[in-house]
Amino acid sequence: MNLSLYLLTVLIWGTTWIAIKLQMGSVAIPASIAYRFALAAAVLFAFLLISRRLQKLDGRAQMICLAQGLCLFCVNFMCFYTASQWIPSGLIAVVFSTATLWNALNARIFFGQRIAANVLAGGGLGLLGLGLLFWPELSHHTASRETFLGLGLALLGTLCFSAGNMLSSLQQKAGLKPLTTNAWGMFYGALMLTAWCLASGTPMGMEWNARYIGSLLYLAIPGSVIGFTAYLTLVGRMGPERAAYCTVLFPVVALNISAFVEGYQWTAPALLGLVLVMAGNLLVFRKPKPATPVAAAAGRA
Repeated sequence: MNLSLYLLTVLIWGTTWIAIKLQMGSVAIPASIAYRFALAAAVLFAFLLISRRLQKLDGRAQMICLAQGLCLFCVNFMCFYTASQWIPSGLIAVVFSTATLWNALNARIFFGQRIAANVLAGGGLGLLGLGLLFWPELSHHTASRETFLGLGLALLGTLCFSAGNMLSSLQQKAGLKPLTTNAWGMFYGALMLTAWCLASGTPMGMEWNARYIGSLLYLAIPGSVIGFTAYLTLVGRMGPERAAYCTVLFPVVALNISAFVEGYQWTAPALLGLVLVMAGNLLVFRKPKPATPVAAAAGRA
C-alpha cells in the first residue's frame, strides 16, 4: 500500500509541471493558486460529506489546519511560483529536493526521531544526482541579485513545505486523517490567498478557455486532492524524511516526460545523475539491520 501511494505521488507531481506551465498567462499567480485550492477544498469537502467521513476538529486542530494552510497551501506555492521568474526550474528542483533532509532534521527537533544514516546518505546521493540532471541548465545561469532572491524564496518555500509536513504528522498522531485536515488546510490557504489579492489590489481574473480550465482541474483534483492526500498519508505512515524523497524523484519523471513533449536530450552527466537518484532511493528505503544479540548485550552493558 505504501509503495502504491509513493508511486502515485511521484507520478502525479512529476506531471503537474505541465499544467502549471499551461496556467502561466494573464491570470495573476496568487489568483491561480487560490482557484486551485478553493476547487480542491470544495471537492474534498463534498466527498467527505457524501461519504460521511468528515472528522470533527476542535479549536486546537483548526489552528493547526490554519497554520498548515499558510505553510503548505499558500506561502509555499507563492515562493516557488515567484522564484521561477528569476531562476531555472532545475535549480528550484534541487532546492526543493532538500526537503528530505529538512524533514529529517525537523522530525528530530520536534518529535525526537532519530535521523537514520541511510536517510542522510540517500538524501545526499539524491541531491548530487539531481544536480547532475540539471547541470546544463544550472551551468548556463549567471548569478545576479535576482538569482540570490530566487534561491532565497525557493529555500523559504521548501522550509514551509517541511513545516506543513510536520503539522500534518502532528495531526495524524492525534488521530486525524489527511483527507479532513487537507480539506480545511486548502480552504484556509485559498482564503488567505484571496485576502492577499483583495488587499494588494491583485486582479482575480479568469481565463475561460480549455487550456486554463483543463490545467486548473488537473492541478486541483489529481495534483492537490489525490497528490497531497497520498503524500501526507505517507508522511504519517513512513515518517516525514522517507516520504519527502518524492521531491527528489518527481523531477526525474518530469524530465522523462519532457524528453517526449519538449525534446529534452539525455546526456552522460544526466544519466549518471539518474543512477545516483535511484541509488539514493534504495538507501532511503532500506530497512536497518536488526541489532545482533552480541551488539544488543554490549549496548545494555
